[in-house]
Amino acid sequence: MDVADLSPAQARERFRAGERVPTAGWCRGWTQANLIAVPKRLRYELLLFAHRNPQACPVLDVGEPGAWSTRLFSGDLRTDLPGYRLYRDGRAAADLDEVVAEWRADLVPFLIGCSFTFERALLAAGVPVRHLETGRNVPMYVTDIPCESTGSLSGPLVVSMRPVPGDLVERAVEVSGRYPMVHGAPVHTGDPSAIGIRDLARPDYGDPVEVREGEVPLFWACGVTPQAAVLASGVEFAIGHLPGHMAIMDVRDECYQVT
Repeated sequence: MDVADLSPAQARERFRAGERVPTAGWCRGWTQANLIAVPKRLRYELLLFAHRNPQACPVLDVGEPGAWSTRLFSGDLRTDLPGYRLYRDGRAAADLDEVVAEWRADLVPFLIGCSFTFERALLAAGVPVRHLETGRNVPMYVTDIPCESTGSLSGPLVVSMRPVPGDLVERAVEVSGRYPMVHGAPVHTGDPSAIGIRDLARPDYGDPVEVREGEVPLFWACGVTPQAAVLASGVEFAIGHLPGHMAIMDVRDECYQVT
């Protein structure tokens, strides 16, 4: 079966069984989300950080302390994503296939909006999506734009990039702008050096994609931003998804579209 035709439950079953791939293009029409789970003492701090940086950190759902499912994700957050990243004392300590042993009773899981949600709308509007065309992970970059900090959380904005033909830039901005809860319109178009990106061929996360003649790189705020804040802030323990390897939720993309 084409992975685009899978239900969220079917995809989660495959990930639980060991399939390890980026999820762009999976489960057509179903919303994907970034995962960040932090100790309970930081839950309100992270909520405040998200409130102050809503385009990068749109909160779609929050679980109870110790819970491994949420209202919008009926699977197991410890096993049903295709990859995880473990953080200890402000460093990426390990990339893991599952995190059953690492999941703590005080962890609070947050599901953050993902720009994969509007990619089908881009395609329907005639806007190409290069990483889908080439079967790669979306390229993501750490910028030199600081997020609005809180008492103990601070860090840089992370962005995802999609190259768009120059005559379709306005359409891409308009279409993605209809999805404000999953990052919305781009935060930057054009020159990557203007936001501190030195080399598009060397993303901080994900895979590089070709930017062809006549195309403009468009940059969207990215839900990996909370993981960058965990790193920058020296958080003692956290669990995130492996960038591009998302939580596939039990809610449809159109739920996050505004007209």
